Amino acid sequence: MRSIGTTALSVFPLCLGTNVFGWTADREASYAVLDAYVEDGGNFLDTADVYPAWATGESTAERIIGDWMIERGNRDSIVLATKVGMLSGWTGLAPRTIRTAVENSLRRLRTDRIDLYWAHVDDEATPLADTLAAFDALVREGKVRYIGASNYTAPRLAQALKVSDDEGLARYVALQPAYNLMERGFEGPLRDVVAREGLSTTPYHTLARGFLTGKYAPGVTVDSPRADRAAEYLKTERGLRVLDALAKIATVRDVEPAAIAVAWLAAQPTITAPIASARTPEQLKPLMTGARLALSAEEQATLAEASTP
Repeated sequence: MRSIGTTALSVFPLCLGTNVFGWTADREASYAVLDAYVEDGGNFLDTADVYPAWATGESTAERIIGDWMIERGNRDSIVLATKVGMLSGWTGLAPRTIRTAVENSLRRLRTDRIDLYWAHVDDEATPLADTLAAFDALVREGKVRYIGASNYTAPRLAQALKVSDDEGLARYVALQPAYNLMERGFEGPLRDVVAREGLSTTPYHTLARGFLTGKYAPGVTVDSPRADRAAEYLKTERGLRVLDALAKIATVRDVEPAAIAVAWLAAQPTITAPIASARTPEQLKPLMTGARLALSAEEQATLAEASTP
C-alpha cells in the first residue's frame, strides 16, 4: 500500500478507474471487475459525477459503485474518490455547484462521506478562495475527507495551494493529470510543484487510451470506442518505438505489455497510484500485475528513451 501525500489514505498502487461503468461495461460486468479488483487486494476507486454521462446522459458509474458497496458491505474498506465540475448543468467550481454536486454524488454513491473529492477541471471564472472555502466547508462537515486537483496547470496549482495556506482552508493533497509513456507533459514544472508541496499524483490515461496494452499494431483493427484516438499514436515513429520496447520487455518478463506500462508509470517520481479501467476481469489482470512489478533501472531507462518526444 502507498500513502496519498501526508494523509491517512493508504491505497493499493493501482487505482481502478470506473469511467466505463454503465457505458461499455454494464452493471453485471462492472460488478465482476469491482469484485476481481478487491479480491486481488485493490481498495482505491476513482469515479466522477460525469461518468459516463458524456456518452449516456446519466451518472451511472456512481450509482453502480454505490449499489455494489451496499450489497458487498465493504464501504469502510474502500478509498472512494469522485469529482465535481464537468457534469452538464453543474460545470465549474462555484460554491453552489460544489455543494449541490457533492450532495448528489453522496446520494448516488449511497454513502455519508467521500474520501477524496476532486476538482475535475480548473475553473478560472471562480475565485480560488471561493472554491477552496466551499471544499473546506465540506471537509469540516465530514462529507469529504480530503480534496484533490485534476487537470490543473503548474501556476494554478501553486496558486491554489498558497490560497489554502494563507486563508487556512483545506489544501489539495493530490493531483490527477494525464500521464503515460506517450503523454509526458507532466514531467517538468507541474511535477516540480507536486514534489515541492508534498502532494501525490494519481495519473489518468495510464494506458494512453488502450494504445499501451499491446493490442494496437499497424493494420490491426481494434473494437473499442477509443480506437480512433489511440490509433493516432501508430502514425508516429515514436509510437512504434514505444510499442517495440514494451513488447521486448514484456516478453522477457513473461507479462503483457499493459503490465509493463503500468509498472513504468508507478515507478515515476511522485506517483502513488496510476488510474486504469477495465471492462472485464481478464483486462484487469495485467494491470494488477503491473502494480506489483518492479522494473530494473535499465528497463525504465529503455522505456523512457523510446518514449522521449
